[in-house]
Formats: sequence, C-alpha cells, structure tokens
Amino acid sequence: MKEYTVDVVSRVPTTKNPPEQFTGDVWLDPIASPREAGQRMVVAKVRFAPGARTAWHSHALGQTLHITQGVAWVQSRGGTKVEAYPGQTLYCPPGEEHWHGASADSFMEHLAMLDTADHPPATTTWLEHVTDEEYLS
Repeated sequence: MKEYTVDVVSRVPTTKNPPEQFTGDVWLDPIASPREAGQRMVVAKVRFAPGARTAWHSHALGQTLHITQGVAWVQSRGGTKVEAYPGQTLYCPPGEEHWHGASADSFMEHLAMLDTADHPPATTTWLEHVTDEEYLS
C-alpha cells in the first residue's frame, strides 16, 4: 500500500484585499496554489465585512464559490442578483463578468476556487467598481 505523505506548507499571513479591486473591508487567506508543473488550482478563504464586495471581474477559466458563513450577494453582468447562504455553491463560467460580496447587514465568508490561466496574469480580469446603486438593486 502506498503511504500518503503530507507536505506541510508554512502559514501565509491574512492579507487585506486592495481597494482598487474591492469596496469595503475584505480579507484573504490562501489555502492552495499550484505547486508542481501542470497544476492550476487556487483556493482561498475570503471574508467580507457587511457591504463589502469585489469590483466587476471575470476569470479566464471560471470560478466556484462555496459560502461558509453569512449571506452572500452574487451577480453576473445583466443578470439578477442572487442571495446565497452557508453550504451553497455557485459557479461563474469562464469570461463571465460578475461581482460577489456580503449582504448589506451580514459578514460573509466563502471559499473561492479557480484554475490559473496558461498566462497567470490573465487568470482574473479586474474591471470597474460596483456602484452602490448596482449593489443595492
């Protein structure tokens, strides 16, 4: 029987996400990233204060969000805003412009999962901020 090995990764400090890409207070804890040739998976725990949200953005290879705490708001450009709760998983297809964040009155935490693009800087394309009107609509 093959023995399972564990490669302990050093703890990476929590970082506050940049205001150029987020509105409000948002913190990120990396969980997994590519470690060997051919790997693409990136996973992070992201925590949003009430009212905090991403800017509009898209992902070259799509993104999966798994809500772990609080109330999430997620919207694709031109679509209806969706409210999601702990235990729910949402998927945004490749290239689809969207935003996600906490509801106005609740903290929210999700696991963000995506694959890096062949050209890593093209993995996420950041766009303009979500306006208060868009957020509250």
